[in-house]
Amino acid sequence: MDSQKRVVRRGRTSLEDVHQMLRDGSCSVLSLDIFDTILWRRVPRPTDLFALLGERLVREGAIPPWVDAATFRRMRIVAESDSRERRGALGPEVSIYDIWREMPTAIMLRGNIDFYVEAEIDEEYRTLVPDLDIAALINTAHAHSIPIVVVSDTYFLQEHLDRFLDQPGLEPLKSAKFFRSHEHGVDKADGLWKIVVKALGVLPGQIVHIGDNKRPDVTVPGKLGVRTVHFTRIGERYEPILRRERSPLEPFGACAPRLDLTQGDFGITSLRAKLIEDAQLDAVAPDVACAWRYGASVLGPVLTGFAEWAARRAHEEGTSVLWCPMREGEMLSTLINNAARQHGFDVTAKPVWLSRHLTSVAALGVVDQDSIHTFMRRRHGMTIGGLLGILQLRPGDVPALSARLGTVLDNGIIADDVATALTESPALRNRIATTATATRERLLAHLRLVGALDSGEITLVDLGWGATIQSQLATALELSGIPIKPAGLYLATDKRSTKVALRGLRLEGYLGSAGEPEDIVGPLVRSPEVLEQGVSSLCGSLLDFTPEGEPILGPIAGSASQLHARAALHEAVHAFQNEWLRYASELPEWPAFNGGEVVQLGNILATSIIYPTPDEAAVFGAWEHEDNFGSDLVTHVVPVDLLPAVPYMSPGDVGDLLMRDSFWPQVLAAADPKLAAAAEAVNSGAVPAEVFEPDAPGSETVLRFRTGDGKWHDGPKVPLRINRNGLSFARLNFEAFDATDISLAIPGRPALVRVDWIEATVTAGGHRLPEPLRWDQPGDFSGLVYAESTWLGGNLVEFHEPHSALWLPLAARAGAPVSTAAITIAFAVLPQSLSGLQHRPPPGRRLTRLTSRAKEEYRAGGPLALAAGVARIVTRAGGPPPLPQEEDDNDDI
Repeated sequence: MDSQKRVVRRGRTSLEDVHQMLRDGSCSVLSLDIFDTILWRRVPRPTDLFALLGERLVREGAIPPWVDAATFRRMRIVAESDSRERRGALGPEVSIYDIWREMPTAIMLRGNIDFYVEAEIDEEYRTLVPDLDIAALINTAHAHSIPIVVVSDTYFLQEHLDRFLDQPGLEPLKSAKFFRSHEHGVDKADGLWKIVVKALGVLPGQIVHIGDNKRPDVTVPGKLGVRTVHFTRIGERYEPILRRERSPLEPFGACAPRLDLTQGDFGITSLRAKLIEDAQLDAVAPDVACAWRYGASVLGPVLTGFAEWAARRAHEEGTSVLWCPMREGEMLSTLINNAARQHGFDVTAKPVWLSRHLTSVAALGVVDQDSIHTFMRRRHGMTIGGLLGILQLRPGDVPALSARLGTVLDNGIIADDVATALTESPALRNRIATTATATRERLLAHLRLVGALDSGEITLVDLGWGATIQSQLATALELSGIPIKPAGLYLATDKRSTKVALRGLRLEGYLGSAGEPEDIVGPLVRSPEVLEQGVSSLCGSLLDFTPEGEPILGPIAGSASQLHARAALHEAVHAFQNEWLRYASELPEWPAFNGGEVVQLGNILATSIIYPTPDEAAVFGAWEHEDNFGSDLVTHVVPVDLLPAVPYMSPGDVGDLLMRDSFWPQVLAAADPKLAAAAEAVNSGAVPAEVFEPDAPGSETVLRFRTGDGKWHDGPKVPLRINRNGLSFARLNFEAFDATDISLAIPGRPALVRVDWIEATVTAGGHRLPEPLRWDQPGDFSGLVYAESTWLGGNLVEFHEPHSALWLPLAARAGAPVSTAAITIAFAVLPQSLSGLQHRPPPGRRLTRLTSRAKEEYRAGGPLALAAGVARIVTRAGGPPPLPQEEDDNDDI
């Protein structure tokens, strides 16, 4: 991509400045550190190389099998420390031979120390990589006759360094002068720099030094007047990402997990570091910087690995063309083609327009009540009118539905009624079958147009999950008499894909298959929105095809700022692959992904979902996301209505949220750093979830709902939790055909409760867009019905029994019966004794209760309802209050 068109400019300004200084003669000497500057290792930290060495020595029979990789690494670290301490007055600088003399001879089965030193040198050389940007600087200096010196704190001998630096692009270093700490008996921080300056015979200001370690490479030489460049490897932008991935950062800390004991980390840690440090993120908006960093550090390596795997699997299977469904297909095909060219595979990936929505219509073969019901229920937010449009039916064709076109198909009862209406006559069934056939023909026209039917096979490459498109496409092809069984290569698949495999369709997952491993596939399938947006082209979703097979697209969702940030994310994904391919093409020993990278890449992606950073939460949580299944419904990744509830949440509440509550609940938690930390502690197993639960067992917030026939029904219930703020949260969802009222047993035990607010987001009267109803003022609570509970004034309620509840008149507030609702309660609980012997606070003012209740009666049913309510109150005042009955509005007035 041309630099003028990039969203984020790349290239470290400091290195560009040094290039210019070398070209115009503004310095006399270029000085360089070796490790993590000229060279870096394909392991997260230098000491992780010892784990690879230990594995190799066991494999070669040079040390006993009981010395595993982690044990050997720790032994090698301690041996070096002991060697330095043993030097005493000779100083702490040691050689690699001094270190190996500290290793126990009992494990050195080959006896000769030279063998083990040589083995370590071999392993170092095998994993060392020249930094191509520093190599370019070296060649600029050489081209302009600027002397080069190498200054390094190292225990390696000169012959070892010469071998390490025998790498592509580093030929000018053969004439460089070296200053080694072991040679001079002093390191850079404690005197080596004075030796360097004196030996060079130039003024310190004529020297430019580049190194990664702040004190020995920047601070100390800087005090002498040497001009320095801090070649940061892991900076403040990258460190939080490594920490969430549980990558140890301390040089001598625990062994890096998820290492491939042959290829290390495949260079993933350092390549990501280079991209993040090289990107000029301070010059762009914060949301753009956040998206670019996520693309470079998370999606870039994951999708690069996926593309390599897909290209290799196609090559192994003899598949010459891979088909990548749009909107993800444009990026995936580009990544796969790049990988195939690099490896010389005869594999070409091409985009193809397919969607769950259109293939589901094309796959409608048998038109009966069950198939239509299933067809409807897959679509979120679909109205009856929208469904008729998809099936190409006019309202007049289905008179039973013509008056309910705006009704949302949001629950099973409505779906059953609609399915019955659509299939009760042969004429309607034939019309639907005709529509399915026509859609199938347009789909086939597109497949012929792009060439997907030219051979006897179709292999799809997609992100995955349930392999729905593959399965529906297989059905559509079968119904059309085309003997092709499509195969699928996916980033991951969930448990639903098992049904596709049982049909005999081939499908494979890269990071996981059929929902396993659960710790990787689970988070990915639960919250895939940013991944999908990070791969999808910046265009609308597929609505249909023309008769000629050309795609018809909908509008592009998202604000201008979101689209700009997505463009940055896409750019960063390609930037990572380009960097990967640059190293692969210039370095003959660069490793190819071989499956050993999967566990690391899976962890990178899963932890980014489970533990988003605060800036990722702020940016991605505000993004809009399309339903993309026959509906033009667009929602936010994190619903705005849940943000005020964050201070009331516990980690368990975050985990209990359903997909329709929040696409990405961890982003919601990240809005509160302490909640995010608590959720992280639970998810990582550091503390049990019970730490954030109340001591009293069995307390639950319980919802029941009443329908138009006056009957009450059991609804959902959630555990009562009290968080670090002393606050509690409940989210309860239900669906019914005609709910009128709900009862909420909020604490599920005797308690005083401060109800800060209740919000019911309801679909009522068939309206497509949910309507928020809110109770948060004293007047809202004073007029409610309280069953075996007492309103104490304001927003305080005393619940006397575990089943005590307050009632909310949803239909009265919404103006029509409710079909679905999401109830959010934010409250605080002061538990009471089950004995009932504690002091009972006085109830709220009777006049206030009567007045508010009368208002609710009038709002619900007008003058007649008000009159009935007054009569009921008068009856109660004249005698003892009735026992609670299921259909009676019992009240402590």
